[in-house]
Amino acid sequence: MNQELPPPTQLMQMLFGFAASRAIGVSAELCIADLLKDGPKTAEELAQQTGVHARSLYRVLRACASIGVYSEDNEKRFSLTPLAEPLVSDAPGSLRAFAEMITCDWQFQTWAELPYSVKTGKPSFEKVFGKSSFEYFWSDEKAGRVFNDAMTSNSAFASVATVNAYDFSSISKLVDVGGGHGFLLASILAKYGNLKGVLYDMPDIVAQAEKLLSEHGVTNRCATVGGDFFKSVPTGGDAYIMKHIIHDWNDAQCVALLQNCRKAMTDNGKILVVEMIVPKGNEPSPAKFLDLQMLQYLPGCERTEEEYGELFDKAGLELTRIIPTMSPFSIIEGVRSHT
Repeated sequence: MNQELPPPTQLMQMLFGFAASRAIGVSAELCIADLLKDGPKTAEELAQQTGVHARSLYRVLRACASIGVYSEDNEKRFSLTPLAEPLVSDAPGSLRAFAEMITCDWQFQTWAELPYSVKTGKPSFEKVFGKSSFEYFWSDEKAGRVFNDAMTSNSAFASVATVNAYDFSSISKLVDVGGGHGFLLASILAKYGNLKGVLYDMPDIVAQAEKLLSEHGVTNRCATVGGDFFKSVPTGGDAYIMKHIIHDWNDAQCVALLQNCRKAMTDNGKILVVEMIVPKGNEPSPAKFLDLQMLQYLPGCERTEEEYGELFDKAGLELTRIIPTMSPFSIIEGVRSHT
């Protein structure tokens, strides 16, 4: 945002933020960045490859280029920029699938009902679609694919940052609670050869983890266990990690989940929560807008450092430190409280 512009102009740019994100999302859905990996192309060339209207595609890409996502040269050819490179499907930590999901039709339908959530404190998604978001993604094949691809993309992005930011060498048995298909746990095990892991999630989910664990070469060091983490978690771990789990649930549910981990872990065990931290005051952060997403989709929320401290305290844990990563996510570490 150009701070030298007069406030009304700055505000108008902000109000068109939805248009910018939607244009980026359409380019992601069409995999435009993939088509530009080998060099610049005109909108006509890209339209022929994607089967869309050339002039209309040009207008979308011109708008994206005006904010630094793609670049247009004097011959009206578009090329990748640093902001466009994460939209390449096979880029490390690619956000292409996430960009498609966060700007798709059911997102806009849900966000249109933000006033409902503000008035009632209830998820607007359920008002729009008549069922919870998870139920919707299970029942609608296309929406489920878009959502799952986005979560896989986002998981890879956060997982790489987590592995690089935290030293797991002192841990012998790591339990990944709500670990999905195991990308984070497999990445950690691949880096730390003496570490053993337990992947814990719903039975139908962990049943699909074998391929990913095998690809990382960690099958012989990783057990898969199915169950309900609100009832119990596997015992005997000296560390329990939860990535993008706590923010899905309300305070009472989070305390119950943390208590289950506390009961199950060894005496000197650790809790590792990977989430965004909401900063104080007026500091900008994607966490503050992700929090609005959570308001409309689930009973959870994004939390401040103080709020995580309160959750840990209620669960009989002590928040020991917060480790930032090279991403919007942080690692919140806790141990059993002895007070």
